[in-house]
Amino acid sequence: MESIDELLVKAEAAHGHLCAGQILGVRLALLGLDRLGIADPRGADRKRLVTFVEIDRCATDAIALVTGCRLGKRALKFRDWGKMAATFVDLSSGRGLRIVALEDSRDLARALYPHEESKSRQQMLAYRELSDAQLFREQWVRVNVGPAELPGTKGERVVCARCGEGVNFGRFVEAEGERLCLSCARPELRYWEPEDSDQ
Repeated sequence: MESIDELLVKAEAAHGHLCAGQILGVRLALLGLDRLGIADPRGADRKRLVTFVEIDRCATDAIALVTGCRLGKRALKFRDWGKMAATFVDLSSGRGLRIVALEDSRDLARALYPHEESKSRQQMLAYRELSDAQLFREQWVRVNVGPAELPGTKGERVVCARCGEGVNFGRFVEAEGERLCLSCARPELRYWEPEDSDQ
């Protein structure tokens, strides 16, 4: 595994800028990997790890970079809870570790670097040097990663009876004898609306 400085250079290049969230994400991922004993997440250990992230911010890109977990590989799972938290699951042992960034780390950054006017700069400096215990809360957890959630799993594919679109991994609803995609079964939950009124 690269050093934290090498990972931050890669995180900056991948994300487009370096910020406090990137530093937290790199540190959070390194801590999770260390606690699980996963030394080579992007190489020899790449099939051992699934990571759940709870926020769609800068830290998530850094976590993906360090762990090698990606949505497209089905190893990165997103839960939109708005929390600076991630859970790392070792599929070989079944152990999971949820790590949450502590709220008072911002206060610690202000106390460490009061001469820095920018809160962002205070946090970037402090998050490099504060201890893991000052930045994060750790909790061992159980996560049921079912067969349909595993990386590399090929699942059943059905065609929605209403819109004709293909649906993978059981993401459909049976209603009145029809298999419907989630957007047809529950249109109120769609993130999009058709422009024409026929659908």
